[in-house]
Amino acid sequence: MAGHSQFKNIMHRKGAQDAKRAKVFTKLIRELTTAARSGLPDPAANPRLRAAILAARGANMTKDTVDRAIKRGAGASDGDDYVEMRYEGYGPGGVAVIVEALTDNKNRTAGEVRSAFSKHGGSLGETNSVSFMFDRVGEIVYPLAVASADDMMEAAVEAGAEDCVTEDEAHRIISNPDDFLTVREALGARFGDPAEAKVIWRPQNTIPVDEEKAQSLLKMLDTLEDSDDVQNVYANFEVAEDVMRKLSA
Repeated sequence: MAGHSQFKNIMHRKGAQDAKRAKVFTKLIRELTTAARSGLPDPAANPRLRAAILAARGANMTKDTVDRAIKRGAGASDGDDYVEMRYEGYGPGGVAVIVEALTDNKNRTAGEVRSAFSKHGGSLGETNSVSFMFDRVGEIVYPLAVASADDMMEAAVEAGAEDCVTEDEAHRIISNPDDFLTVREALGARFGDPAEAKVIWRPQNTIPVDEEKAQSLLKMLDTLEDSDDVQNVYANFEVAEDVMRKLSA
């Protein structure tokens, strides 16, 4: 178990982007609907739906809105049938990028993703062209106030997690995807609901990006994240803190 995260820069940016994303409710509703459709509409029997509800709560979505999305997915009301898509490619500076989408129009989404890559100096590749540079892992996030670093590390080990990273703003617990639900349930019983909990693509290594490349790369990632169809974007880059502050100003 490691105590330092080489992906802090990426995670910090992700948190900032999530906080300001204007279309977050649209993305959450799509995930709730798809999760309910892919399994039982009962969160106790549908782990993906439980995770979606947790994310919706974290974004302060009302219970009525959550319930309507679940009913739509369960077939209680008419709704769009979303298809899960994954796109892979390279951004400026040779940064590997994975884009996960939920769409009711694959041609529209593919066009938007391809345009975002090409306009900002990137190139869209084939499926599995970059995913080998990432690990599929479960990630569970708790605020620092929930526990000390030592207590969280101990709890994570007991729950069967692979890693526990305490950063400036949060504890991040990493697990094998197959153990994700078990670890989340164990930690939830001890600390309550986490701030975030889902299976993600975690880069095995990061590529340093200078200010010029970072500017183009961040614009590309912002364009992708602005799409209603795009749910998640992952990239294996690292930018110096002073450069990131300058670009975020």
